[in-house]
Order: sequence, then structure tokens, then C-alpha cells
Amino acid sequence: MPFDKELTVAIQAAEEAAALLRAEYERFVAIPDAPADITTPADRAAQNLILQILHRHYPQDALCAEESVTGFEHVPSRGPRTWVVDPIDGTRGFARKNGQFSVMIGLLVEGVPVVGVVAEPAQRRITFARQGGGCWTYVGDATAVRCQVSRRGWADCVLVQSWARPGQVSRAAALLQPKQVIETYSGGIKLASVARGEADLYVNTYTKFHDWDVCAGQVLVVEAGGQVTDLFGQAIGYQADEFAQRRGLLASNGLCHAEALVRLQPLTSQFA
Repeated sequence: MPFDKELTVAIQAAEEAAALLRAEYERFVAIPDAPADITTPADRAAQNLILQILHRHYPQDALCAEESVTGFEHVPSRGPRTWVVDPIDGTRGFARKNGQFSVMIGLLVEGVPVVGVVAEPAQRRITFARQGGGCWTYVGDATAVRCQVSRRGWADCVLVQSWARPGQVSRAAALLQPKQVIETYSGGIKLASVARGEADLYVNTYTKFHDWDVCAGQVLVVEAGGQVTDLFGQAIGYQADEFAQRRGLLASNGLCHAEALVRLQPLTSQFA
């Protein structure tokens, strides 16, 4: 099947990176007040490992990654086939040692996400998908099981979001008024939770984030039967200047998507 080999290589890279990060995580001294933009040596070590594996198997492919790592300066970051890597998505969760971080590896072919792997090292869980192959997940050495988005309608929808300040309600939650809110670091974890049916909506309202924050997770949600667009209801575009995403993000189980877009319209004025 198309992209089977690429998916196998991406899973291998994610598993090896997750093992490296678990070892680093156990030794790491927690930073309770870690800022949102923190990076750690573990980010760079995990990314270097992932890029080495991908480049060994696919030396002609482009490599787009969050961290700067020496040794890959000669490899283009854009191309017809581009691997998109976030070695630790949710570094603050790693630094605070609450387990809320993930490894994200995606593959774009002609700008379309076709392979996605999200590993959650602390939980020993991997969720993965390839175009046309469905979405699957496993924990530890267990056999992978197919996962699908929920069938919950609007009245019962669950929103997954970043941690709000104590006592405050995020703008997205105030507009959506979901039945339940789950809070976690890591966009990868949020997107995977939508794909597995644990949540129904994920909204990214940052005015600038990046391709590596969404590429892998988009494949999971779509292959699980859900929907991913920007906050204007348009398809996510990749490989823009700075690999920037500037129109927000909505991932859903599909059933809640149209209503969520309507309710979130007051937020769209902040985007360029």
C-alpha cells in the first residue's frame, strides 16, 4: 500500500526518540515555572536521532524540523517530499515533568500530509496513520487497535485545550461552551486525543504557530474520520514563509465542525 514503508520508518524513528526521551525525562530535574518557549538538550538529541533515521532511509527527501541541528545543513527544508518533525511538542510538559509532551513526525507529499506519527513517551503510547490506511494506536508492546473520532454531537462535545490560567476560561471555551474541557500541553497530544475519540474539538488560536505543530496530527484526525481546517474553514496550507501557520486551527470529530467555526468567528479578526 502507498506509504507503508514510510510509515514503518516513521514509527521506528518515533519509538527510538521516545525511548531516548524517557531516559532523559527520568533524569531531568523538574522546572516548575518553565516558560512556553523553553528548549532542552533533549529536544536536540531527539531531533538528531529522528533526522538521522529519516535521512538514512530517504536521502533525497527534505527535512523540516523545529530545532537547529548541525550536520543537516546540506539537506533542503522544502521539497516534493518533506518530513516535518517536532522532537518534543509540549516541551513545557517535559520540563515540568507532568508527562504532557509528544514526538511528532509527519510526511508531506506535494504539500499534502500523508503520514503521521505521534508518540507520547511518558505514556508509552503511539498513535499513527497513513493516507487511506486509517488511524491506529498502541501502548507499550500491545497490539495496535484502530481508533476513530467520536460520534458525540454538539450538546455533548468535549474540548481539549492548553492549560488556562487558574480561575480563567479561555476565549475558545467561552465561545464554544463545551460540555467538558480537558487541559494538556502538546498539540500532538490534543490532536491524537481527537483522533482517538477522547475529545471532539481542538482549537489553536495562536496567531503564529508552525507546520511541525500540526502536520503529523492532522493525518491522525483525518484518517480517524475527523476534520481539520483553519479557523476560516479552509484547508491547512504548508511550507509557507518560516513554515508559519497564521490562520488558526480547528480539529474536530466532523459532527461539531461547522457549529464550532460559526461560534469561533469572533476570533478570526486577530489573524492576518
